[in-house]
Amino acid sequence: MAVSTRNATLLTRSAGAVWHPCTQMKQHETLPLVPIARGDGVWLYDFDGRRCLDAISSWWVNLFGHCNPRINAALTSQLEQLEHVMLAGFTHEPVVELSERLSALTGGRLGHCFYASDGASAIEIALKMSFHFWRNSGRAQKTRFISLANGYHGETLGALAVTDVALFKDTYAPLLRQSAQVPSPDWRLAQQGESPRAYAGRCAQALERHLEQHHAETAAFIVEPLVQGATGMAMYDPEYLRRARALCDRCQVHLIADEIMTGCGRSGTFFAHAQAGITPDFLCLSKGITGGYLPLSVALTTDPVYAAFYDDSVARGFLHSHSYTGNALACRAALATLDIFRQDDVLEANKARAAYLNRAARSIAEHPRVRNFRNTGMIWAFDVDTNDPAFARKFYQAALARELLLRPIGNTIYFMPPYVIADDEIDFLAARTLATLEACLA
Repeated sequence: MAVSTRNATLLTRSAGAVWHPCTQMKQHETLPLVPIARGDGVWLYDFDGRRCLDAISSWWVNLFGHCNPRINAALTSQLEQLEHVMLAGFTHEPVVELSERLSALTGGRLGHCFYASDGASAIEIALKMSFHFWRNSGRAQKTRFISLANGYHGETLGALAVTDVALFKDTYAPLLRQSAQVPSPDWRLAQQGESPRAYAGRCAQALERHLEQHHAETAAFIVEPLVQGATGMAMYDPEYLRRARALCDRCQVHLIADEIMTGCGRSGTFFAHAQAGITPDFLCLSKGITGGYLPLSVALTTDPVYAAFYDDSVARGFLHSHSYTGNALACRAALATLDIFRQDDVLEANKARAAYLNRAARSIAEHPRVRNFRNTGMIWAFDVDTNDPAFARKFYQAALARELLLRPIGNTIYFMPPYVIADDEIDFLAARTLATLEACLA
C-alpha cells in the first residue's frame, strides 16, 4: 500500500533522529516504523486514516482509551493552575490527594508515597529504601536481594540486577550487583498432574530453603504478583504470595511487590497482591496509574520503614530525587484515572469484559498449535507451537496488516487491551488474531 506524503515525511524524520527502545534499529530498513497521527478509544490512526486496534494498551499503560475526554478535561483544568513545582521543600494539592487516595486503597497499611517518573525508577527507590532501612536499623549486613527466575523489573542498573531475562541482562552483567533467583511459580512449569497451587507451594519451599540460609544478609525479596510479564505472561497461584509473605515476616526480609504492570486493575483486583490477602512492605506502581497519559511512578511503604528515616541527621534521610517527582500534571491525570475507576465501577465491569473475551477467544484456545491459553483479570496469553525463530516478528507484521497491534514475546502472544474495549471490538480482536495465527502457521 502506498505511503502518503505526511506518513512518509514522519518516517524519514524519525528514522534518523529517534533511537527507539528495545529495538535493533537496523531492522527498520525492512520493517518500517508505524506513523501515528491520532488515537481514539482502542484505536490508533495514521495520517491516511488507516487504523489498528491497540490490543496491548501501548506497552500496558493505556487503561481507558486514547484521548479519553475525562482525563483530557482534568489535565486542561490543571494546566490553568500549576504545571509543576519541585517537591523538595514544596507541596501541592494533586500530589497530596493522590497520596491519600493510594494509601486508602491499601487500607492505610501503606501510608507513605515516594514518587518518580517510570517503573524502573520506582523499583530503584524500593531497593535503595530497603537497603537503607536495614542500615539505619543497625543491620548493615542486609544488602542482598532475591527475585524470581525469569522475572523482569526494569532496565536501570539496580532494577536490572534483580531482573532475570538474559536478553536484557547479559550485556550489562559486569556493571550489576549480584542477586539471587529462586524458582518461578509459573504454572506452565508444573509436573504433569500437579496443580498450580501445589506447584506454587513447592516453589515456596525453595524460597524457604534459600531464606533459611541467607536471611541474615538479605534485605528484600522482589516479586511481580500473579503475572510475570516480560518472560511471557507467566501466571501463578496466589498461594505463592501468601507463603512468601509469611516467610519474609519470619526471616525479617522485606517483600517488594512490583505492580508496575499488574496494578491498577489489570489483574482483576486493583492491586494483584490483594488476591492473596497480603500487604507488601513496598508497593511499586506506574504504567496505568495515569491512564497512559504522562510518566509517573510511585513506591508506597509502611510506617516502620518511614520511621527508620525520620531523624535529625540528614544522612539518615532518604537522599534520592527526580527533577519531576510528583509532577502536578501527572498526579492530576492519575486522580482522573482513579475517578473513572470509582465512577464506572471498572473492576466489576471488567469481569464481564473478561468473560466475553474468553468466549470470543475459544477458537484460539482450541487451535491445535496453541498451548497454555491463560487469563488473569484483563491479561490473556497463549503459547504457539512453532520452531520458527522469526515467529514474533512475522506475527507482529501480519497482525498490523489485519489492523491489530500485537507484540509477541517470543512464541507467546498476549492481549492487554484498554478497559474500554467494546464487545464488537473484542470480536474483531479475536477473529483477526485467529486469522493472523493461521496465516503465520500456513
